[in-house]
Amino acid sequence: MSPTPILSDLVESYLDLWWTMDPVAATAAGVAEYDHRLGTHGTDDVRRYLAALKSLSGSLEECSAEMLQDEIDRTALLGDVRLRIHRFEREQPHVRNPVFWVAHLLEGLYLILASHDRSHEHRARTAAARVRATPEYLETAKGTLRDCPWVFVETAVQMAERGGAVIDQVARELVPSDDGGFEAACDEAATALEAFGSYLRDELLDESNDGFAIGEQAFNFRLHYQHALRNTAPELWRYGLALLEHVAADLAAIAGEIDPTLSWVELTERLRADHPSGAELVAAYEGHMERARRFVEERGLVSIPPGPLRVVGTPLFLRPLIPFAAYHPPGAFSDDRTGWFYVTPPDAGSAPDVEERMLRDHCAYDLPSTALHEGYPGHHLQFLSAQAQPRTVRKVVATPLTIEGWALYCEEMMAEEGFYATPEERLFQKVALLWRAARVVLDVGLHTRGMTYEEAVDFLVDRVHFDRSNAEAEVRRYCAEPAYQLSYAVGRRELTALRQAYCTAQGTDYSLRRFHDTVLSYGGLPISLIRWGIGLDE
Repeated sequence: MSPTPILSDLVESYLDLWWTMDPVAATAAGVAEYDHRLGTHGTDDVRRYLAALKSLSGSLEECSAEMLQDEIDRTALLGDVRLRIHRFEREQPHVRNPVFWVAHLLEGLYLILASHDRSHEHRARTAAARVRATPEYLETAKGTLRDCPWVFVETAVQMAERGGAVIDQVARELVPSDDGGFEAACDEAATALEAFGSYLRDELLDESNDGFAIGEQAFNFRLHYQHALRNTAPELWRYGLALLEHVAADLAAIAGEIDPTLSWVELTERLRADHPSGAELVAAYEGHMERARRFVEERGLVSIPPGPLRVVGTPLFLRPLIPFAAYHPPGAFSDDRTGWFYVTPPDAGSAPDVEERMLRDHCAYDLPSTALHEGYPGHHLQFLSAQAQPRTVRKVVATPLTIEGWALYCEEMMAEEGFYATPEERLFQKVALLWRAARVVLDVGLHTRGMTYEEAVDFLVDRVHFDRSNAEAEVRRYCAEPAYQLSYAVGRRELTALRQAYCTAQGTDYSLRRFHDTVLSYGGLPISLIRWGIGLDE
């Protein structure tokens, strides 16, 4: 059933407002009309955006939704609007985080390159427009940024240094039929990005501070309005610590079954030597993706929407930005239903020790859980399901609690169904869960309990046994993404609890497939709203 006309109008107003402010988000959603623009995030632009958001929030509060599913969509949309107001008014990423600016620019160019459903001429014309807008865009960034934490500035410097490869690829691949100085514009954009990186490194970094944490009040705001959770930060801190201990005990038990003479840390270190070669890497992931898809299909675990998943080597221009692997979904409104999984092999000519170090991160026993997490029944299937929903809100409004929670829930659910072929595969699935438990602790600790960057790095090294350089890269993201990292483990917990409640309510009519299809019909809406929608709210 379609939503009421008033709610539909408010949804359209929301999308128009969002995409006008952030046209790169429109490109990501498969909406081509905004492809020629970069976002407007200067101080006056954001002030106008906030005023419009507050007006929309008031209209949503006053909107009367008579049908339950309309009320769920209205509640989800209102929560998202309130979160956007909070983000730009209180957290101010456009002021305090230069990554906000660099990521928007590079994603805006990459998405044009990756828009396989657009014509070459459209891609060339719109990429040229974004390239030409780059120097002024970065000047606006310089005039807006202040009071930035050093960890954000250093990350942005790295991105700016690596991002020139994206502009170079645009210059090579997307030359418009009417050149019109395109090559010179690309040179100017690359020079502007390089100069911006120098500004960050030589000026903004000197004025930086340690203040990346958003604080407990703002963190709890995100828990409530982004995730629709009743938990507070202290409760999730305790949950994360308890889960960490529980998973560590599971790891010790599984390792004991495989080799009683080794700890789980020693055993996983030994097992990482078993990996595909660089030349075999893409085929290895492709095989495990297909194995997971067949397993889901044969057991009828969930309906599989049509839409291919392509596993490819990461394009050369993206390798500085994707050192390991990444999934790129189809746009929510795109006619194209193809998902892309990029895998980054070692560079040709890498020193043997460098190649071995990279390939150990693609351990043969780790590939099955990664494949199902990113592919079937994880993110690819999940995004295809959301794309197919008739309700617009369920295509575009999503919390990482549901998105990441679903994929991690699938790792455990597939274990229950017998997917993992060996104890070694089950061991690495638990190693991944240990990491997600640690992320709950670090997310809460960094943003609400005074944990420092260095303490968080040490925690990952000591408790999860990360390589220090990988731990540093992880913690940089955690500092910049409050209340995101907890989403994996807490979302898994919420979905597992919902399944138990659903099973109890259904009794002898219970079907695991029906449960999964029902959850996915809500897209990425908060799990508590899904619970409400299926009549199981507490």
